[in-house]
Amino acid sequence: MNDSFIPPQPGSRYSISGGNLRISQLNKEEDAGIYQCLASNSFGTILSREASLHIAYLEEFKTQRRSPVSVREGQGVVLLCGPPAHMGELTFSWIFNEYPSFVKQDTRRFVSQKTGNLYIAKVEPSDVGNYTCVVTNTVTQSRVQGPPTPLVLRSDGIMGEYEPKIEIQFPDVLAVAKGLTVKLECFALGNPVPSITWRRPDGVPFPRKVDVNKSTGVLEIPYFQQEDAGAFECMAENSRGKNTVKGRLSFYAPPHLVEKPQDVQKAIDESLLWECKASAKPKPSYRWLKNGEPLESFEDRIQVVNGALSISSLTLSDTGMYQCIAENRHGRVFANAELRVIAVAPDFSNSVLKAQTLARQGGDVLIECRPRMSPRGMISWRKGKEALRESHRVSVLDNGSLRISNITKLDAGLYTCVARNQFGVASSAGTLVVKEPTIITSKATQLDVTVGESVVIPCQVSRDPTLDVRFTWFFNEQLINFGSHGGYFEKVGGASAGDIMIRNIQLRHAGRYTCAVQTKVDSASIATDVVVRGPPDPPLDIKVDEVTETTSFVSWSPGPDNHSPVFAYNIQIRSPFSLGWQAAKTVPASLGGQQLSARVVELSPWVEYEFRVLATNSVGTGEPSKPSQKIRTKDTLPRTTPARVSGGGGSRSELVITWEPVPEELQCGPGFGYVVAFRPLGGQSWMQAAVTSPDASRYIFKNESIPPFSPFHVKVGVYNNKGEGPFGSVTTIYSAEEEPSRAPSRVRAKSLSASEVEVSWKPLPWSTSRTRIMGYEVRTTQLKQANESDWVSSVMRTVGNRTSAVIRGLDPSSTYYIKLKAYNSAGVGPDSAVVNVTTKRPPPSQSPVKVMWNATDSKLILKWDHVKALENESEVMGYKVMYKQSRQSRPSVVETNSTSLELSLPVDEDYIIQIKPVSEGGEGSSSKQITIPRIADGWQWRNTHMPFP
Repeated sequence: MNDSFIPPQPGSRYSISGGNLRISQLNKEEDAGIYQCLASNSFGTILSREASLHIAYLEEFKTQRRSPVSVREGQGVVLLCGPPAHMGELTFSWIFNEYPSFVKQDTRRFVSQKTGNLYIAKVEPSDVGNYTCVVTNTVTQSRVQGPPTPLVLRSDGIMGEYEPKIEIQFPDVLAVAKGLTVKLECFALGNPVPSITWRRPDGVPFPRKVDVNKSTGVLEIPYFQQEDAGAFECMAENSRGKNTVKGRLSFYAPPHLVEKPQDVQKAIDESLLWECKASAKPKPSYRWLKNGEPLESFEDRIQVVNGALSISSLTLSDTGMYQCIAENRHGRVFANAELRVIAVAPDFSNSVLKAQTLARQGGDVLIECRPRMSPRGMISWRKGKEALRESHRVSVLDNGSLRISNITKLDAGLYTCVARNQFGVASSAGTLVVKEPTIITSKATQLDVTVGESVVIPCQVSRDPTLDVRFTWFFNEQLINFGSHGGYFEKVGGASAGDIMIRNIQLRHAGRYTCAVQTKVDSASIATDVVVRGPPDPPLDIKVDEVTETTSFVSWSPGPDNHSPVFAYNIQIRSPFSLGWQAAKTVPASLGGQQLSARVVELSPWVEYEFRVLATNSVGTGEPSKPSQKIRTKDTLPRTTPARVSGGGGSRSELVITWEPVPEELQCGPGFGYVVAFRPLGGQSWMQAAVTSPDASRYIFKNESIPPFSPFHVKVGVYNNKGEGPFGSVTTIYSAEEEPSRAPSRVRAKSLSASEVEVSWKPLPWSTSRTRIMGYEVRTTQLKQANESDWVSSVMRTVGNRTSAVIRGLDPSSTYYIKLKAYNSAGVGPDSAVVNVTTKRPPPSQSPVKVMWNATDSKLILKWDHVKALENESEVMGYKVMYKQSRQSRPSVVETNSTSLELSLPVDEDYIIQIKPVSEGGEGSSSKQITIPRIADGWQWRNTHMPFP
């Protein structure tokens, strides 16, 4: 349809509802075309973007028969599809002989989706048959089939080999829109069947998104972008030669608005500037519409430059709807905006003067007057009822506002702004109130404080008493948030003063503190510099050199002294063998504040050390420096001999020598070991042996000629890779003795209770020339079960020249077999004769019951039932009564043969009583614990198993 309007008539195929166009019974000849919607109201008219209507269809093939295509075997062939008339995108396929046998595409056969033709690179006998082109419309999904094309072989021979001939090639230049998917086809005839490859002539590899179908020769580039544009080359190659085609993909993009005009309201005579910018490839051109019609710039006041529309000296006739159109050959976009040009009399309804304006004496004030009026008219001012006269202090600005400088008390009063234009007059009034200025009375100063002190920084002001004042503090230009900062800052001084206190001040609090004072009319500020003196910072750059066996030279650089000069330095050392850091001995011994190096002395050879330095000033000692790098002192001959050299014991014919190893920090170098020297007492020459382990603590010399328990002189020396050091003092050590040769005699055993047996014997001589007795080994053996050979033994040792021992923890009513042997460091002697003993029956298992008591203020009488032992238990011989005051920890014990007991006790305290039977088998089970409360007077029997009356 060409520039025709569609009227909404009843019964028409066209209907309009809510701005939407509905077309019934579409006709491809009448209805296809470009449509635009015009929308109008009292403010103007706008034109919609274009909508293109295409009516998809697919007609039938013509029915005439197609002539056979005759080719030689080995020759290439193209079978034409010739699709019928259509609208909408098509897809193509071919039927071979009969449905549903479709031609399968491979390196030899290809169906072009551009032309619809079937290409066979090299015909083979199996290709003979009928071929039918099938066309599908992707919009309507309708499908039609063409007439079959017979393919036959000629009988005049086979086609020889020939180089590729490219039959499908893409255009020299193909324009592709941004974001689309593009497919490039390339296929060649040839014998042998050619291979198809793709490349870019500039050698740049394809990005990963590019898909190359090697079997069909199709190159696919999805989501096409600017960087995908450029030259592409298809090469077909076989053994007879190769052929190439080249083409170029160019990038285009329809316009896309990046800056749009906005609705605007302007007054008469004002100017308008609307920007309109779009991105596009190629660059777009711009044009403007007003109320749906092209905007003609017949007047100089209307200009369109690079899409920007400017209109000067606006009139009421400029009111309307405007549209910017950005377009290139690939599309166009619309941007809409409304311009309203207004003409109104002065109006203060939305911009009245402030009822009261506050200003300080000596200051400046600006009273704004911004009435709504169009066009802009005249503005004048009155003070009270008189016209305001301008002066060097009083002036009316171009925008109508009133400025008064260096204000005095006389400037206070009522001010009226009067606005006029050709449409009317309006006014608005407000009062100017002049206040006393706010002045900070505190003087700017510098405070000098020490770490840990508290300091008050003043901020006192004089001000107009009718004004509220606000104090704000800044530290190094950063706002102080009171309540944070670790609680160091606190406001003091009440509402009329802005003083702050810094409690427990730290080095980090040094700097500039600014007090800002603000009222409704003015503001002022004052700064105070705070210097914080503290212990010095750690020294820097600790260096260690000139290292010897026992000394090193340490130097450093001073750190910040924190406003108090350093008067002393101290060096500390640490090694793997020290308990943390320790003070170092230095030359000179005292290091003053100007001393930045010293020699550390009395170090141990061949020890790894770290060094650090501390600085001290009048405030205190600062944090230590970072540790130096670890250094190791040089090695030297060892000087320390092992301590606690002793020995003795061991097996027959052995001399056992022991010592305490020399600590690693005293070994003075690598390769440390011991030299052990020994000789018989009275001998002249020393025998020596080297022990190479620095951790060794013993050496054993074994020789069959060593007499038992004979004395030796022994000394232990040291050595390392530097040589031998000194020997320690000489010590006398005895060689190993012989084990005892005799057994104890007169061994006796008697049962003490159900669990204890006492063993006694006649001891051996305590010491002879060949042996010593260190004690006796007592072996106790019991047959656990009479019907089995299940013997259980235990061994206990006595120490010293004892003649008896008590064996505890035995079973009651059991027989034990006991034998003894003497022992010393060399071993044990022969067994004594065996004695046996039977433990007593167990004590009674029943505890005393029915315990009764009576008490006065001085006596306590107890009674209980007699405990009768069971058949296998020891008879009761008596009782033990244990009593204690409730506040005591240790009980008292009284034994009795009867079942009652009278105790002379002052009963002014609570007592705890327990009773247990006694037999030859030991003590039996105790009664329950009985608590007797304090009784002041009176007698009364109490039964522990009955409640109190």
